[in-house]
Amino acid sequence: MELFRSYVVLLAILGTTFANKLTSVVVLGNGAVQGSLRDENGILAFKGIPFAEPPVGNLRWRPPYPAPPWKGIRNGTEFGSTCVSALEGAPVTSPQNEDCLTVNVWTGASQQDEKLPVMVWIYGGGFQYGSSADPMYSGEILAQENVIVVSFNYRLGVLGFLALAELDLEGPPSGNFGLQDQVAALKWVQDNISAFGGDPNNVTVFGESAGSHAIGILMTSPLAQGLFHKAILQSGAFWDTNHGSLSEFSETRQKGLTLLKNLNVSSLRELRALPAQVVNSVALWDTNFDPAASAFSPNIDGYVVPINPAQAFDEGRQMKIPILIGWNEEEQYPFRPFALPHRSAVEFRYAAESYFVAAARKFFSLYPAVTDDQANISADALIGDLVIRQQTWEAADSHSQIRTLPVYVYYFTYVSAYSPIASHGADLVFTLGSLVPNQIVPSAPPPDGQDKLFSKKLRAYWTNFAKHGDPNDERAGLPFWPTYVGQEHILELGNNISTIEYPLHRFRFLKSLRTNGVLPRRWKQFNDSVATE
Repeated sequence: MELFRSYVVLLAILGTTFANKLTSVVVLGNGAVQGSLRDENGILAFKGIPFAEPPVGNLRWRPPYPAPPWKGIRNGTEFGSTCVSALEGAPVTSPQNEDCLTVNVWTGASQQDEKLPVMVWIYGGGFQYGSSADPMYSGEILAQENVIVVSFNYRLGVLGFLALAELDLEGPPSGNFGLQDQVAALKWVQDNISAFGGDPNNVTVFGESAGSHAIGILMTSPLAQGLFHKAILQSGAFWDTNHGSLSEFSETRQKGLTLLKNLNVSSLRELRALPAQVVNSVALWDTNFDPAASAFSPNIDGYVVPINPAQAFDEGRQMKIPILIGWNEEEQYPFRPFALPHRSAVEFRYAAESYFVAAARKFFSLYPAVTDDQANISADALIGDLVIRQQTWEAADSHSQIRTLPVYVYYFTYVSAYSPIASHGADLVFTLGSLVPNQIVPSAPPPDGQDKLFSKKLRAYWTNFAKHGDPNDERAGLPFWPTYVGQEHILELGNNISTIEYPLHRFRFLKSLRTNGVLPRRWKQFNDSVATE
């Protein structure tokens, strides 16, 4: 009899084990999905899963609605369409379509009840272009570190950030549909990640450039509360700089009215009937577009974004979660065309004096321009500081004032034959582990053993943080990463990883100007005057 009872217990255990076994077919609330079979590293991939109803027809410029259920087993082996880009000539990695709100999951879990940590990736591209189908953003390598990786698409440009009074009558304030897509994707993770072996109570969001800006914004949004528990911000924080300043809602609405006029339509019904490409082409006329400044991007709508995120961080009104955050040595590289004029020291000094006025003397002590070479260096430093570095530091510094929360700050300087410039975005191939051909320097050779080892170290830091809220792990043999305290304790992620003291004088100076209202308003005025000359 005792033997029989033991046999019954064993069968029950085996039955539970097989019932929880994670296979290439998962059943979600909307239906079943067939993913790719496990690769040689044991990773399952599920791609192109709808997390919202297609935002087409009457759903264009509406908040995302839950995806409808489907019958049978849905094919999840191919990426979904890329959301329509607002930038002509932007990289395209899958066909563009307004029906684009899909999510991808990479998991190495064996059982559905493993509760692995979850890392949700948000891509950059100035809120104008980008796609989760980009090979650089593949999650298959990072998922080998015993985490689940999720990525998704969100609406871009005018299709993601149009505001109109007529739209406001349909529901919540318009203007931040792309951010609402991000919230919807994070809600999908909460509802469904357990089916892939993930832990909905241990979710880390991470992103770069506009993806990082989005995270800083979401940390201040009531809509995102409770949807993630840690954050990694790579080169960006507030979308509140000389380029890409968050617009007031009234300003965003005015841009919408200008769009109607330029399209020669008078109603929302007519606007929704137009092809997306037509709307985009006219919207671009009004942007004087550069990769970080556009007519249609996140704005302070009082709903998704209640107040300026920089102000929210300064007042301690952001999410109380651990963060890992940093910037790159050569952030200015893609933004150089938008720097202050600097063909000579005289030209640079004239432009800077026109911009900084009473603060010019202090400015030149930090950005010297006695010689032409100095002016060139200072112009580079200023544009990199204004677009990325200063606000990223400011988010870290403000967050560190909440003494109970760990803040880890890095400074990325790594270079090699494969990655010869520590430019904006140069960190991505290493943190995600994709190591795709260099897009900044196409002539660069493939990655070598040194690049692969560096990537392994960064992936260990990133995934340790996602697992425990601390990037350190003595067993991994990584240099110790201390928490940030003022000017000290910044980790240089370079050819020699070590703790450094980073000079913050320029950042503090720029913060004082922005806090006093000089930035970004004066910069916008200056840019507008240059554009009309």
